[in-house]
Amino acid sequence: MNNSHIRLNRATHEWVIYAPSRRQRPQDFPIASELPSSDVERARCPFCHYHDEPILLELMDATGQGWQTRVVPNKYPALSPDVKPLRSLTGIYLELPGYGHHEVVIESPHHDQTLATMPLEAVSAVVETYRQRYLTLMAIPQNLFIIIFRNHGQTAGASLRHPHSQIISTPIVPRHYRWQEDEAQRYFDDWGRCAYCDMLEFELCDRQRLIADNDEFIAFIPYAAEVPFEVMILPKVHSADFGTINPQQVVQFASILQQVLLKLHQKLNNPAYNFAIMTAARYKANEPQLHWSCQIRPRLGTPAGFEMGSGISINPSLPEADADYLNS
Repeated sequence: MNNSHIRLNRATHEWVIYAPSRRQRPQDFPIASELPSSDVERARCPFCHYHDEPILLELMDATGQGWQTRVVPNKYPALSPDVKPLRSLTGIYLELPGYGHHEVVIESPHHDQTLATMPLEAVSAVVETYRQRYLTLMAIPQNLFIIIFRNHGQTAGASLRHPHSQIISTPIVPRHYRWQEDEAQRYFDDWGRCAYCDMLEFELCDRQRLIADNDEFIAFIPYAAEVPFEVMILPKVHSADFGTINPQQVVQFASILQQVLLKLHQKLNNPAYNFAIMTAARYKANEPQLHWSCQIRPRLGTPAGFEMGSGISINPSLPEADADYLNS
């Protein structure tokens, strides 16, 4: 039984999801290690031996005989589609049931694969899987916000080694994302241009922080990166909505994502990292000031008291030096 719910902090206007069922998640072996997985680990891996229903989406491999990617419901979901997102008051506090979707994208049938080292065809299948599930979930009116994300390594929050990512839809838009929307709107109102388009144009010319680019996408370390080796990927053609990518862009996005992850894998010894595809909330998909992105953050340090108390990051590594190192 899923008894998750969502509460609003009256002081900060931040939403918090409470999901007690996720305390039951299994913990796997250390993930960031380069050592081969043992036969015992494979034998107990739920994604190597997935026999449950339903399978929400399955893309077949080139032979048509085996699967390449699968999407399944998260066994320990933070949110559930079986309740209605109706707000209510508990005393002075606002809350709603834990409505939403929480899905797992099993990125490969092979236990020891990773996006950094998979063939481009396999990474493209993962991105196409993201696209199809995003469009399916965004067709549901109650879903206001969808995030596609990947946790790699224990310190990044992954509990299983088998290559996988996740998709969560929510009936609320996080305040953090609304703040980004508001800043993008202010920039557009001041200058009549998209802030992200201006950034990518400058980074392509300046090239000090450029990590990779192709016909459709650019990858760079932001000028004000909050953590060492943080990378942002942007589509070169202005678009607020990840769901609008076409087949060529699927391959090009897969290619640049793989390039970036491979550089991190080789140069930083397969670090733990998180990435998230940040895309427009419902009703914002055609806004001229919004630009979807993929943000990648290696987990190379631990935020301390100053960061928690001030909200200001202390980054010990200059973005230009990080870019030089990754490109060397």
